[in-house]
Amino acid sequence: MNKALFLDRDGIINNNLEGYTHKLENLEILDGIVEICLEAKRRGYKIIIVTNQGGIGLGYFTEEDFWVFMGGIYKHFSQLGIEFAKTYFAPYHPRGTIEKYIDKSLEQFRKPNAGMILQAQAEFNIDLSQSVLIGDNITDVQAGLNAGVGRNIWVQSGKFTSVF
Repeated sequence: MNKALFLDRDGIINNNLEGYTHKLENLEILDGIVEICLEAKRRGYKIIIVTNQGGIGLGYFTEEDFWVFMGGIYKHFSQLGIEFAKTYFAPYHPRGTIEKYIDKSLEQFRKPNAGMILQAQAEFNIDLSQSVLIGDNITDVQAGLNAGVGRNIWVQSGKFTSVF
């Protein structure tokens, strides 16, 4: 079985200046996350992003905008030798306005629910008890606990300490 480092995106990987971060020109990688990812890679962890993106469901930006922004993140990290196994995102929002994202069945994927983590577990044969989740919101940690992730770390946005 594999072990994973699950990362929230906004406030962990990138600065969350906009509130619903999606503009590539505002991409700012936070201090410390690269070092954490390099150590996770060295230790054999799959690095997986799990991120609520309710701004899509609310109509603030599109999935295309989301993937363009992710492309900037992927490019930055790949230049440093870091690859993400996959990015899971939940566009559902309980007050959503975009028809395809207001399906109540999608709520299981929005943190604090464990849907994205459980998808990754099945897809990558992950031993959740040996895995780590880092988030800057209590819902991130709750999702990890709900999924059975072994170590859940709640940090103030961009304020990392030793993870491993």
